[in-house]
This record gives sequence, structure tokens and C-alpha cells, in this order.
Amino acid sequence: MKNLLAVFAFLFATVSLVQAQDKKAPVSPKITAESPDKNIKVIYGQPSKKGRVVFGADGSSSLEKYGKVWRTGANEATEVTFKSDVMFGDKMVKAGTYTLFTIPGEKEWSVILNSTLGQWGAYDYEKIKGTDVAMIKVPVSMNKTPIEKLVITPANSSIAIAWDNMTISVPVMKHG
Repeated sequence: MKNLLAVFAFLFATVSLVQAQDKKAPVSPKITAESPDKNIKVIYGQPSKKGRVVFGADGSSSLEKYGKVWRTGANEATEVTFKSDVMFGDKMVKAGTYTLFTIPGEKEWSVILNSTLGQWGAYDYEKIKGTDVAMIKVPVSMNKTPIEKLVITPANSSIAIAWDNMTISVPVMKHG
């Protein structure tokens, strides 16, 4: 009987060890944020700075290279839902859900809404850019102190994106 218990204990320990090794590294948490009036909802993966340079001209020394399309978060590309038609900057956008991409720059960012959902990162952006719904440029504000975790904040008339030393604000107004 003792041998049988020892075998079960050994098998249990082995299975537990294998299962522990099977677990993937933790991914960035998935965040859902809504504007106070509930017209804008954003779902994004929230990466952390962790002592790294986030934005820069050189992609080997920064996470996100200036001038390169970014999923604006971690893991799946960020999605934005508008419950009513809006003016996204100076572009009219119908109610619906869109993928949000950005192209960070030192002084301004391009902010893109794309109708192709379910993207992992921005790896296939070149293949889907024909389904862009809107692209606007917005100025960068420099933060006095670095922001550790990416924060996307929808307000009733804007969407703010802040991480590390940069913040942008995209004007969004209900249309009609």
C-alpha cells in the first residue's frame, strides 16, 4: 500500500511540475475603459515600461520606433467602439468597432482607425491598410514624469493615450 501511495504522489508531483512549466509567461493585462457617457469603449493590452526606452528613432534601443505602425498596446491590437457616429478629429466615422493603430513620432503621431478586427499586433497592417477608415495627426505632449503602464483614457470628447514620456489626445465628438 505504501508503494502505491508513493507512486501516486510521484505521478501527482510530476504532472504538477509539467503543468507549471507549460504555463506561458504572463501577458500584459487586458484593460477595458469607457467614456463617462458610455459612447466610447476601448479594449487594449496594457504593457509596462519596466525600465525600458519606449519610443525612439532607433528600434533596437526602444520598444516602438518612430515612424513605424504600432498596435497601440500589447498582444491583440487595440479596439475602439463608438456607440454613435463621431467626428474622429476631422473625419466622420460611423458607429461601430475599429482597430486602433498609431504611428508614433517625436512631435506628432498619426492615429488610425481600421475596420479589420481581430489583429494580433500590427504585423499584418500593410495587408489591411486598405481598410483604414480614418487617419489623423495629433501633437505630442511630453510628460514631466514617465508613465510606467500604457493608459488609454476615453473621455466624452477625446481619447488620451499616455505612456513613458509621451501623451497624445485625439478629439472625438458625437456627430448628429
